[in-house]
Amino acid sequence: MDGAVDALPRAPLSRDRVLRAAVARADEAGLDALSMRKLAQELGVVPMALYKHVANKEQLLDGMIDVVVAEIEDPAPGAGWKAAVRQRILCARRVLLRHPWASQVIESRVSPTPATLRYLDSMIGTLRRGGFSVDLTHHAIHALGSRLWGFSQEVYNEPPGGEADPRTQALMLGEMRAHYPHVTELAMAVSHDDASVVGPGCDDQFEFEFALDILLDGLDRLRDLHGQPGGVFAERPTRPVPGT
Repeated sequence: MDGAVDALPRAPLSRDRVLRAAVARADEAGLDALSMRKLAQELGVVPMALYKHVANKEQLLDGMIDVVVAEIEDPAPGAGWKAAVRQRILCARRVLLRHPWASQVIESRVSPTPATLRYLDSMIGTLRRGGFSVDLTHHAIHALGSRLWGFSQEVYNEPPGGEADPRTQALMLGEMRAHYPHVTELAMAVSHDDASVVGPGCDDQFEFEFALDILLDGLDRLRDLHGQPGGVFAERPTRPVPGT
């Protein structure tokens, strides 16, 4: 070969390659760093080449979510409905922790993507096979909400930036206690002992699993009651039709 080194052939551009490159870039630099132009540069193609595989940025984001949701593993064979739902939700949480931008995109979607529909269909199927009626399954999906995808909306987010100096903190605490005593009491109580299973401060994973288990235990009790004479949904009031 006269000392020449053959260049490795470039992998052909495909929708899957485009989507996985976009996911990797968002993982590394965040959604703000993702653009069709930068993605094309990373793939070594002109931007127009991308549009043969994704029509626009919104379609790109849809495809990225499908890649992420496909990483959620199936539950262990033979698991009961509660174990299966818990396993998949906690797996979904691990997946979203690997892709911290994904929850924002999931919340922004107007229409469900194919992968999200398949995932939701399988979760509904797990509940139905576990003895849930269609009506109770409907309520269960609403109750679980975004936890199905491994995240939940907190009451409030922690403010950015570092802590204030002790004097400022004391003044702020005094103002808070004077006007919002119960909020202050709760805020002061979240600094757990180091030996606590939760650890110092609020543990997001613990709080997520705490709420998830409460929901699953409650749904389990409702499943047993549902359909019995006088059961919890036996005489559910219907909403009046406006104008009647």
